[in-house]
Amino acid sequence: MNMKSATAWILAAGIAAAAALVLQPFGLSVELNSNDASARVLGQPFWSEQTATETGAGPQAFADLAEALSPSVVHIEVEQVETRERGPSFEFFGPWPFGPQQSPRGRPVRAAGSGFVISEDGFIVTNNHVVERAEEVKVSLRDGRELPAEIVGTDPKTDLALLKVEADDLSVAALGDSDSLRVGEWVVAIGNPLGLDHTVTVGILSAKGRKQIGPERIVSQYDDFLQTDASINPGNSGGPLIDMQGRVVGINTAIVNPMKASGIGFAIPINLAKELLPQLRDRGHVTRGWLGVSIQKVEPEFAENFGLEEPRGALVSEVHENSPAERAELETGDVILEFGNQKIQDVDDLPRIVAATPPGTEVDMRVFRDGRIENLTAVLEKMDEEGTVVRPAFQESPTREWGFEAQPLTGELAERLRIEENIEGMVVSGVEPGSDAAEKGLRRGDVILEVNRSEVSSPRELTRALSEADEHAVLLIYSGGSTRYIAIRKADS
Repeated sequence: MNMKSATAWILAAGIAAAAALVLQPFGLSVELNSNDASARVLGQPFWSEQTATETGAGPQAFADLAEALSPSVVHIEVEQVETRERGPSFEFFGPWPFGPQQSPRGRPVRAAGSGFVISEDGFIVTNNHVVERAEEVKVSLRDGRELPAEIVGTDPKTDLALLKVEADDLSVAALGDSDSLRVGEWVVAIGNPLGLDHTVTVGILSAKGRKQIGPERIVSQYDDFLQTDASINPGNSGGPLIDMQGRVVGINTAIVNPMKASGIGFAIPINLAKELLPQLRDRGHVTRGWLGVSIQKVEPEFAENFGLEEPRGALVSEVHENSPAERAELETGDVILEFGNQKIQDVDDLPRIVAATPPGTEVDMRVFRDGRIENLTAVLEKMDEEGTVVRPAFQESPTREWGFEAQPLTGELAERLRIEENIEGMVVSGVEPGSDAAEKGLRRGDVILEVNRSEVSSPRELTRALSEADEHAVLLIYSGGSTRYIAIRKADS
């Protein structure tokens, strides 16, 4: 994404931190009931959940909301050390830079963002990219007080940060319920855009559950944004998105490139934040559960082939070695329908639920396998930086023919292609350009392990399996050190 030179310096500080966050492999999380999530860690929430103001709904209440909530919104100033080159980006708007327009690499850079007070003893919520690499953090209150702030905890995976100031008589923002929001409701954003303190903007909730916020943004397992047309700009980072009852329902975080679109902003749902804040307060970081599977969406073709009544759940494309999933006897091709008594409707549900479950928890799973339901139990472990991998679904395309050639996987060929010794199947020797197989991602060097759940390790087995296929075939392939399913169609079917 390119920016005009006149505005490039404005967004230089703080945006690349978020851009880097966009590109790293995200972990897993889930939006649970806030009381359940906090009770599991602390017993009681440490933030206010009382209604801040009962002003009713409609435009006549905006002034009342601004008056009531503005004292709880803070201006955050940070001094950061520039450690790497920053690339231009409009997706995450980062802290607003002030002072010198440019600073040599390794020299202090001053920037600012927003936040809001959530407890009487001085805890403040903001974005991680506002305070990332900060050497010093200062908070300015609406009443004129300027206070040093301690960074208590950060979670780069969700772009959350928790600060602490020592002060009395703080105005506290009440946290609401983002799950109960309805698209079309009025929302209010308060923050410090472009260095303008306590700016109030108004709009509606445009959408919920946004998983991807632009064509240049990598899909993340954490993406579950609220979308709003309330005007937000650089410097709004970390500020609250408020409902008409005066409760914080989101944390303003991102905007779409204004060179391409306007009136499209994104906020972290407050229910996600409420789930993680107790860990940030007590540990300074977030510990997530790990199951140890690669999963993908259950496409309609997969559901039909596997015998599922409807395309729902999470399809296991790989079980990691020495993982809780392996010990629970999960298998490739299983479809996880329930995890810990929570239904898995879509593939995105499982990663968030798994990560929200503390390591060491014993969890029951309902799994669809070969036309029957299996009940399995897994004991979760602590997630590492890689986490569970969700593979993108392949887009359906016009069908032509099977469109590939394959040959037996010999030892010499396996060594040349650096394929593990225990892999058995048919290696793809060619894929016809424009074929359905090519469109679905089949590549030369991939190894076909199964066709419609039948193992294939010889030309005869592959030919028989494909001849028995109807309009489409579901292939389990080994590629790049991991496995995944793809569905391909015959020509003219």
